[in-house]
Amino acid sequence: MPIRQLPDDLINRIAAGEVVERPASVVKELVENAIDAEASRIVITTAGGGKSLIRIEDDGHGMDARDLVLSVERHATSKLGDAALDDIRTLGFRGEALASIGSVAELSISTRTRDAETGLRLNVLGGNKHGPLPQAMNRGTIIEVKNLFARIPARLKFLKTDRGETTAITDVVKRLAMANPEVHFVLNGSDRSTANWPAVTGDGALAGRLAQVIGDDFARNAVRLATTRHGVVVAGLAGLPTYTRANSLSQFYFVNGRSVRDKVLMGAVRAAYADFTFRDRFPVIALYLAVDPGEVDVNVHPAKAELRFRDAGGVRSAVIRAIGEALTHAGFKASTSVAEDVMGAFTAPVYDNAVAPAPALAPASTAGPISPAPLAETPLAYGSRPSAIPVERGFAGFTEPSGRVEEGEPAGLVEYPLGTARAQMFDNFIIAQNGDGLLLVDQHAAHERLVYERFKSQLASGPVPSQAQLIPVIIEPARGRLRPP
Repeated sequence: MPIRQLPDDLINRIAAGEVVERPASVVKELVENAIDAEASRIVITTAGGGKSLIRIEDDGHGMDARDLVLSVERHATSKLGDAALDDIRTLGFRGEALASIGSVAELSISTRTRDAETGLRLNVLGGNKHGPLPQAMNRGTIIEVKNLFARIPARLKFLKTDRGETTAITDVVKRLAMANPEVHFVLNGSDRSTANWPAVTGDGALAGRLAQVIGDDFARNAVRLATTRHGVVVAGLAGLPTYTRANSLSQFYFVNGRSVRDKVLMGAVRAAYADFTFRDRFPVIALYLAVDPGEVDVNVHPAKAELRFRDAGGVRSAVIRAIGEALTHAGFKASTSVAEDVMGAFTAPVYDNAVAPAPALAPASTAGPISPAPLAETPLAYGSRPSAIPVERGFAGFTEPSGRVEEGEPAGLVEYPLGTARAQMFDNFIIAQNGDGLLLVDQHAAHERLVYERFKSQLASGPVPSQAQLIPVIIEPARGRLRPP
């Protein structure tokens, strides 16, 4: 077959495949344009997982008639000067998004600038423009994308279910919201529950937005990152070593306000936590880097999801240093959930004929490094079977009680190896007392042992409750390494 020039319509649809991978890609490109237009409020509405409808409304600068017509042309952008690929300071710069979307979907753009008396509307169907026409609206831009990939059934067939695409859109919007706490985000539609993240400003803006999106639990169990090294500014929140997940889906990386996936950053986080977490556990972290735009290349991926650092070693060093200093300053304290579980394990030993109120352990938030636990002064009461919490809160210590009874103690007293809790130190250690002396208990290690013992008891009494994985894990043993006994 001889070489021939492809028609423009086919060229646009092929090019769209690099930018518009799925509905979430459309949402990402359009919301980034709204952020670049300095919008303070962005409303995202979807239907059918984004395949039927995607609607992005913002209160940004808007466009005039000339810019509106040019916006749907390929490689037309207002965000990139001549030969400025080494100094990119905006989220969008390629000028491909609207043109690519218009070639694979029904695209409608309504926009109005601050000084305009009325808005304008432009429709694009199959790459053909209609308009612009007058449109009554407030300042800003409204973009509607309908019937995505309707003209490309092969692409439509390989999309996930509506629920799967809806989840992907939610994840994209979450990351954009985390990167821009000063913007009010609203995510709604007929295929989802509404999410509303108001704008957060001030010193605690970043932590406030992360609490909105990820949850208050993460904010309470994380340390703040704030350091500069090798010209790299590192900020964000890093989860405590005891606050981890089974996968890396709760790790978020941002470079110059752009959500990215980068092996250098993931490796640096893994190295920073290497001495504190197990190999199969992943810390929760939201890492924000500010780098000189000339030192990072964001033009290595069509969807701008990956990048390349000029000094990858310096970036890695800065991240490891920032996390290490933050964890050291925090004193490696345990997460609140671990502390509550272990302190709750200091349940009272049961006596046959003795009852007395238990001492109250001081909460983890008590000021100072050591939180004393006052002891009960009430004398023992005899003559009845216990109906309340016994004398002192003893810790089972993972082993059978010794059964030793000291002279002067009531019959039936059972002493546990880890004894009675007396104080909590540095939010991570429990000072306990038994008949032989004082013991220092690591809450994190104790929590792991408690979980282990609970599984052992469940296994001894019957099947352990379990749930099958949605996607099976396939394990292939290495050949040649197994030897017969």
